[in-house]
Amino acid sequence: MRRGVGLGAFDRRQLTSQQFASHGSTLRAEHLSSLTTQLSVFQSLLQQFAQTHAKDIRSNPTFRAEFARMCTAIGVDPLASSSGKKEGSFWAQILGGSVNDFYFELAVRVVEVCRATRDVNGGLLGVGECREKIVSRRGLGGEMEVSDDDILRAVKSLRPLGSGFDIVKVGRKQMIRSVPKELNNDQSTVLEAIQVLGYVSISMLQINLRWDRPRAKTVIDDLVADSLVWVDAQAEETEYWSPSFIDDSALQD
Repeated sequence: MRRGVGLGAFDRRQLTSQQFASHGSTLRAEHLSSLTTQLSVFQSLLQQFAQTHAKDIRSNPTFRAEFARMCTAIGVDPLASSSGKKEGSFWAQILGGSVNDFYFELAVRVVEVCRATRDVNGGLLGVGECREKIVSRRGLGGEMEVSDDDILRAVKSLRPLGSGFDIVKVGRKQMIRSVPKELNNDQSTVLEAIQVLGYVSISMLQINLRWDRPRAKTVIDDLVADSLVWVDAQAEETEYWSPSFIDDSALQD
């Protein structure tokens, strides 16, 4: 007859489980401590790098963008204020106020440009077009050169304010959305087609996307109502153009 398992076996199993759990907790604590130490070292080295190359960060937009990506990779947001510190953002702490002021002033300019063009583009403005309009003005950040990456970071800095500003991607193009309305899939598809072809018509959507006429017309009507496309009724069939595409053509010319 097979003997049953005694209480001693259960006690040993329970003790073994507790030992494994305790060992696991110790390993996790040691791993967390190691990561914290490594992160602190990285941040210290990053600060030394920034102070050494401060001039390049201020004057070279490509260098500035790469430095910002280095910060993001180790969990440092250059535009966010450090908790409990009066010095302000990471930019301000290591580079003084110039870069920090540049981004906040740039964010203000982005808002101004988006509001000024909202009646024309319905609140959807290409990042490149926004940069061109801002660059055409003078007196920004001590004449620091502005890049598309700078525009993207300036828009990101507006998010905590609940301003409704965000970056959306239409096809291969990044655009600033300054109205809280989201684009649905059909609207994004039509705007992407306009970006490639220059314009669309109801029949073009029916043929190329295999949509029925009511669907194509509904999408177009919504885009027209939001001023996201312009109407050209002079052609044999009404054509619909994107203000952003027209701006792109003007910049290339």
